[in-house]
Amino acid sequence: MMTSKPLRMLTLGDSYTIGSGLPADDSWPYQLTSQLRQKGIKIADPVIIAQSGWTSLNLIEALNSNPPSGSFNLVSLQIGVNDQYEKIEPSFYAENFRDLLDRSISFARKGAEGVLVLSIPDWSVTPHGGEFDRSQVQEELDQYNAINLTAARLRGVEYIDLTSSSRFAEQYPELLADDGLHPTWEMYWNWTGLIQPAALSIFRSS
Repeated sequence: MMTSKPLRMLTLGDSYTIGSGLPADDSWPYQLTSQLRQKGIKIADPVIIAQSGWTSLNLIEALNSNPPSGSFNLVSLQIGVNDQYEKIEPSFYAENFRDLLDRSISFARKGAEGVLVLSIPDWSVTPHGGEFDRSQVQEELDQYNAINLTAARLRGVEYIDLTSSSRFAEQYPELLADDGLHPTWEMYWNWTGLIQPAALSIFRSS
């Protein structure tokens, strides 16, 4: 008797994808995987292509040098916070993001239907953000998120707003790690709750 192969998930991004400074199991991709398994979804451990500090160009270069093998039931893309931090021209980010979104679609077995774009969190509300002009950072992040939202809509890809949830850290500092910048597992758990409905729908239709 043959058994079906586990479903596959590819997550592309930066420090928010790997859960910088936390055990891997606390990152949102692993928390999501655990929750989906509890709901009866047979899913392999996530394939994560992400590193702290990566810009959209860094992610493109990583995919060029070491592309993922095979296809995936779900592909997530969350990139741009370091583009904003490094003052990358928005038009350059827009070009790179469209490239990455097209690649994400090509990696997904069902094309655009199997892709999720996740918005860039707002780090201006963190203690580290207090060292900068908070209003300017927030304005720039909103601009970058408008770029990735537009790209997602044009390609028929579902877009999940994590930015609003990330701003809870201003009132609840326990959602932030000791570095005063990156989320704790609780913040990622909140994000997982926002991502799970769409992910569950994608996997159940696979």
